[in-house]
Amino acid sequence: MTGLKILLRIPWHLLLFAGVLVMMGSLALYSASQGSWHPWAGRHAVRATIGMALVVGIAFVDFSFIKRMSYVFLAAAILLLLAVMIIGAGQGVSRWISLGGVSLQPSELTKIAVILALARYFGSQSHDRMRSFIWYLPSFAIIGIPFALIMKQPDLGTALMLLFGGLAVVFSAGLPWRYVFSSIAAVLAAVPLLWMQLHAYQKTRVMTFLNPESDLLGAGYQITQSKIALGSGGIFGKGFLMGSQSQLNYLPEKQTDFVFTMIGEEFGFAGNVFILLIYLLLTISILRISYRVKSRFAQLTCVGIGMMVFFYMFVNVAMVTGLLPVVGAPLPLISYGGTSMLTVFIGFGIVASAIVHDRRERAV
Repeated sequence: MTGLKILLRIPWHLLLFAGVLVMMGSLALYSASQGSWHPWAGRHAVRATIGMALVVGIAFVDFSFIKRMSYVFLAAAILLLLAVMIIGAGQGVSRWISLGGVSLQPSELTKIAVILALARYFGSQSHDRMRSFIWYLPSFAIIGIPFALIMKQPDLGTALMLLFGGLAVVFSAGLPWRYVFSSIAAVLAAVPLLWMQLHAYQKTRVMTFLNPESDLLGAGYQITQSKIALGSGGIFGKGFLMGSQSQLNYLPEKQTDFVFTMIGEEFGFAGNVFILLIYLLLTISILRISYRVKSRFAQLTCVGIGMMVFFYMFVNVAMVTGLLPVVGAPLPLISYGGTSMLTVFIGFGIVASAIVHDRRERAV
């Protein structure tokens, strides 16, 4: 396939939607630094430019090569997660690996590796095998090992998104409903055990979620200020650079976890709805591509990446609006964070490779 044909087959509308979100993120980060491109907005725009170039570059990679390397990617991701436990860095946690002044968060990239490994496993199984629960056990190991390692960091938000994204692939592969309901019942029965495994600060976040007014100046401060900022924005917001909660630094982590709240304060309910609409279009576009590709591996990969983007958005928005406990989850392509943005663009690149090389992959 010639370079021109590859360029014509790339789903450019995904990059268009991504560009809109990056632009909104750059404006939000510019406002978060009180009208300055330093230190967040400028870097965010540069990283996005590199990420979009990465999408085009991955589109030229033969999708059959990505399939062959899927288990290797998973093994490398697990090794990086193990390395984090030894040489990891962070404020009270071990989530990043610093290499030559560049910080890498392996748990973010692991989500892509898990999706690829699950897609390859289920893509090689016959439909008859998928009727028996025993053939799903390897997939739970593919999800469970990285999930446990990420929980050890600890990073509950990323672990949950990995879990949800992986289960979306398992469900799409044809998991019978009787197994779905049985799994839900098992999880509910295991809630007391899971509660005992949580760290003290994670338990505090859950209790704060249930009753944020119990400690307004302590554990409930973040979500309380977030709700105040969202409510004060009204329908059309206070205006760019005019958000009092964010500009006066009442809103915590406004450049990462609570950037959606800051946008709501400055651009109002309309601004928030616009962002959610772009995410919806982005997710639907990727899921539509999953119907256009022919191989089962490509279909499951696209479904997993589409749902990964959706869960990124859903967990963050639900967190800052009080529908979920504060677990620390960035808003994709808008929050400041290099590895999370890199992960999303790598996912888009893999989707682009799937649609570009679909005919060659179909015969593999």
